[in-house]
Amino acid sequence: MKIAIVEDNPASAEKLRGYLRQYGEENQKEFDITLFGDAVSFLDRYSPFDMVFMDIELPGMDGMEAARRLREVDRQAILLFVTNMARFAVKGYEVDAMDYLVKPVQYGSFSLKLRRALARWEQTSETILVSQPNGFQRLLLREIRYLEVSSHKLIYHTTAGPVSGAGTLVEAEEKLHSKGFLRCNKCYLVNYKHVVSVQGSDLVLTGGERLLISRPRKKSFMAELAAAMGCENVL
Repeated sequence: MKIAIVEDNPASAEKLRGYLRQYGEENQKEFDITLFGDAVSFLDRYSPFDMVFMDIELPGMDGMEAARRLREVDRQAILLFVTNMARFAVKGYEVDAMDYLVKPVQYGSFSLKLRRALARWEQTSETILVSQPNGFQRLLLREIRYLEVSSHKLIYHTTAGPVSGAGTLVEAEEKLHSKGFLRCNKCYLVNYKHVVSVQGSDLVLTGGERLLISRPRKKSFMAELAAAMGCENVL
């Protein structure tokens, strides 16, 4: 599991890293931990992380703004704020933060919230096997942005690049619709977790792709997208 700690105070950063190592030893977990001293370096060097501990009070760009920019490119990472002032952390719902830790962080509360975060991460670590001519390839569902039919081939567009597979889009939709994959037109099946915005008839994804929402499907697609995102209505 890849974890980023964005914290300008070296002592606080080392404390969090130490807590992660302690939890890993106690619970047979392995963490790949990277420290960042400011938000700009974290975003400039960003590669997908499974979990991010973000200090709110950072030099230059604060943690809340960094979290907003993070969500523009990665809607999957589990985000936990670390702060001296809990009143700022309550705004975390705006960037889908899971929880927050108040400094000075104590190991008891840290381990409890980390356990909850790990449970959520494990729920999103579901995989599928993609059939190929010489075998199969395992893909994480959360890393698939969308599926496309092209020249009678099924292509899985993932965060690591495209993967070709067998089968049809109809078959894929039957298996993946309950996992949050929605049909926006006859050629595309989209992972709603990678949707950044809807602009007219265009669907914008985290990788910058723009996919067309067909006119006959738009009403039903928008309703399904709202339901998947936990919204009652799209206005």
